[in-house]
Amino acid sequence: MSSKEIPFGSGVEILSMFGATFSHNLPLMSPMSGESKGQVRGRDHHALASLIGRRVSIRLHEAAGGYRDLLGTLVAADQVERRDGSIVAFEPAAIFAFREVLPKSATARSLADGEKNMNEGGRGTGVSIYDTLSRQVRQIQSSDNKEVRIYCCGPTVYRDAHVGNLRTFLLTDLVRRSIEFAGFKVKVIQNITDVGHMSEDFDEDKILKESKERKRDPFEIAREYESKFHRDLALLKIKKAEHYPRASECIEMMHQHISLLMDKGLAYQGEDGSVYFSSERFESYGALSGNRLSDLKPGHRYEFTEAGAKRFHADWALWKSAGARREMIWDSPWGKGFPGWHIECSAMSLHFLNGHIDLHIGGIDLRFPHHENERAQSNPVAKDLDSTNEAVDLWLHGEHLLFEGRKMSKSAGNVVLLSDVIARGLDPLAVRFCFLENRYRSQMDLSWASITAADRLLRRWRERFANQALSTSHQPSPQATLIIDEIASDFAQDLDTPRALQRLRSLEKDDSFDETCKSEIFAIADRLLGLDLMRVDIQPKRELSQEDSGFLQARIQARASKDYAESDRLRELLAERGIEVRDELDGQVWDWK
Repeated sequence: MSSKEIPFGSGVEILSMFGATFSHNLPLMSPMSGESKGQVRGRDHHALASLIGRRVSIRLHEAAGGYRDLLGTLVAADQVERRDGSIVAFEPAAIFAFREVLPKSATARSLADGEKNMNEGGRGTGVSIYDTLSRQVRQIQSSDNKEVRIYCCGPTVYRDAHVGNLRTFLLTDLVRRSIEFAGFKVKVIQNITDVGHMSEDFDEDKILKESKERKRDPFEIAREYESKFHRDLALLKIKKAEHYPRASECIEMMHQHISLLMDKGLAYQGEDGSVYFSSERFESYGALSGNRLSDLKPGHRYEFTEAGAKRFHADWALWKSAGARREMIWDSPWGKGFPGWHIECSAMSLHFLNGHIDLHIGGIDLRFPHHENERAQSNPVAKDLDSTNEAVDLWLHGEHLLFEGRKMSKSAGNVVLLSDVIARGLDPLAVRFCFLENRYRSQMDLSWASITAADRLLRRWRERFANQALSTSHQPSPQATLIIDEIASDFAQDLDTPRALQRLRSLEKDDSFDETCKSEIFAIADRLLGLDLMRVDIQPKRELSQEDSGFLQARIQARASKDYAESDRLRELLAERGIEVRDELDGQVWDWK
């Protein structure tokens, strides 16, 4: 990155090597009480010298006025090595401000190597996301210059996916649409976990547990919920992955991966016959989640029951001995058993994506232990396959979803499925719209009110723009192109979908654009949004009867006279007649249920 001259106090943010922004508007070192400028410089020089070997950002006074910024690794008290390998000397007395960018550690070295590999051999897409490993917003790249290889953790098929699960799966679709809109090819692999995922108490496989409770074959249950999963993805307009490998059909693949880890001395067979990963042998364990091995206390049940067979309490099972289990078990070089949960993703991702993953996606709850363990399992094997230190370039995680202020759970009785949304007569894409109104990195609170409002807005947009768009040309006007570029930029900048939607809301009300131009923009933007905005509603419109119209007018009058009992009675009466009434800031509104 070349140095730039930026006036102090301009408010400009400097982009670090890994894409993060940080401000230099205030000096990071300032005079202490009674200190002279010379004393400050001496203290600054001593502090800077302590950062030799680490990544730093330094702002320097220029003799001609203004400031100059250096980014790179501090190799001497007066020298910085840039990313391209060039050495830049500077005068320590000219330092105005400086800060460490990333601590020097095994993780940082690995990240630096990965960044170098990406920039030397990869092709940038222009789409950036927040990478959990580096804690930076970084650009997604195609490491093989052919396509962007994405792996997304899929469902454990023992129950229906609720709307919280679907929010995570939508994240992959948004990334894919953004990259494809930018003109790049994408290959997505999403696994289907139909064996090996233990229940919350770690005593039993989730699918086997469901099988016993329902007295049905476990694979029959798995296929039932796998089918429902694909149905829900289609209802949300989530593009299909190129492949959905099932864990139960990739057992040999896992055996091969485990054998490689054992050959490298990273895994061992315990006295109970299970094979465990030796977590202490993986130097940078904890870099993804922040859970260092030294902080993980004995007694916590990380994976399965092991009765003291593990060498270290934080080791985890790669292959679990069958023991008394009689279903869903396979032969292996270590005896009959079944795979651990984490090993399937390592084996599948490296196999189906040819040894390297450009982007790995999952929910924030998978960051630890699942993804932390997966990284430890994948990196040693990826070095042999692709000669890179990191099997995964970028790790992307979506935040949790609440429903009406509470975490969704069976005990709370607030688990919401997409079928529940449809049963209320609402478009399932209204749920997608609600997700788009929130940043993926922020916890969001979904509610029936927000879904209903989104459903109403989608219908309004379709009624206004879909028919109009049918007669528009395929080439957008220059005026439309400008807005489309802005929306595409919002998606490319860490999936700022709320801003993109706000542009469309503003456009809808903007009289400086004609209806044809607006329709062009909505039609093209929908390639990113996936809201089916150009769908023409062919269902006949229901007419409000004079009687129902009278009830609505009577309720308005009741509220005006503060007769709330009568107002509530009329609301219930209208609900029985299929009309939903809401009171908003602008007054009473209604819609068909």
